[in-house]
Amino acid sequence: MTTLPLPHLPGILTTADLARTADSIQALQLPNGMIPWYPGGHCDPWNHVETAMALDIMGRPDAALRAYQWLADIQRADGSWHNYYMPDGSLEDAKLDSNVIAYIGTGLWHHWLCTRDTKGVAELWPTVKAALEWVLDHRRTDGTVLWAREVDGCPWDYALLTGSSSIRHALHCGAALGALVGDPQPEWNRAADVIDQVINTNLGAFEPKERWAMDWYYPVLTGAMTGARAKARLAEGWDRFVMDDRGVRCVNDEQWVTAAETSECAIAHCAVGDRETARELLLWTMPHRCIDGAYFTGIVYPVEPHKTIVNFPANERSAYTAAAIILAADAIAMPSAASSIFTATVKRKNAHINIPVI
Repeated sequence: MTTLPLPHLPGILTTADLARTADSIQALQLPNGMIPWYPGGHCDPWNHVETAMALDIMGRPDAALRAYQWLADIQRADGSWHNYYMPDGSLEDAKLDSNVIAYIGTGLWHHWLCTRDTKGVAELWPTVKAALEWVLDHRRTDGTVLWAREVDGCPWDYALLTGSSSIRHALHCGAALGALVGDPQPEWNRAADVIDQVINTNLGAFEPKERWAMDWYYPVLTGAMTGARAKARLAEGWDRFVMDDRGVRCVNDEQWVTAAETSECAIAHCAVGDRETARELLLWTMPHRCIDGAYFTGIVYPVEPHKTIVNFPANERSAYTAAAIILAADAIAMPSAASSIFTATVKRKNAHINIPVI
């Protein structure tokens, strides 16, 4: 396996700082590979993949591979996963969420970019293929993907902009994986193109979620919007979602800044070539950082100066937040091919083992 150069951002986070953050994630990993949000907490497959990606970035491919193998071990026969699992194997939420299920496509392609672990990818390819086929089975007539369904119920009747944006990216990554292992899936690229067309021409096709920051920057983060349109979208939402010197508010009507959303917004700015703003956003997450490298999920900044600043959820330090910090640092510093997974244009005609980015 290839040894990656590790991210280093002088004045913000050194490689040693990020290694401590990776330590905080890896310390949560259970023997079966599962990475809960915090000790004794639940685990959802989307954020679990995000933490595996962070471990790969920081040169811990064995731990990342164990995380992906856990997903393979618990995958349902139809290719899906439930929404929330507990450390004892029980379910906290049995819902089947299309974006949660699709994200392994992004994660495993990222693993290959980091490691060139063709053997591991080939062994996990059936897991990815089954998951993305489940997702595509839940498309609406316009090509967008229904958000979720209960296990024994009908699918919910609407699609989400954030979820569909992330799914289109996972489909491109999955198609690159298919080409790599000799099982091409060109229809996945076509399905992603249809989602892009809807995102760029008819945002009314999605359930309104304008309150949430992710709906603002995710079309840019995942490559559904590019160029001038992407830059305009980031500029348009800045005043609604960003607290200067604090970070990105999870929702635009609260003073609740979350480090994960701030980090993801930094990656979105990298995607449009604005690394100066991305560095500034990542710097603003420093009040969330703990001495051991872990990160508080969120901070509520009171409107009235005499009120106390508090962490919310109270004292929660989440693995996915730490992972988002690492992914943002990698996107800004660009030490490896994997650092461009969210920031480069897809090169479909060259979808083989020499693809450097997607």
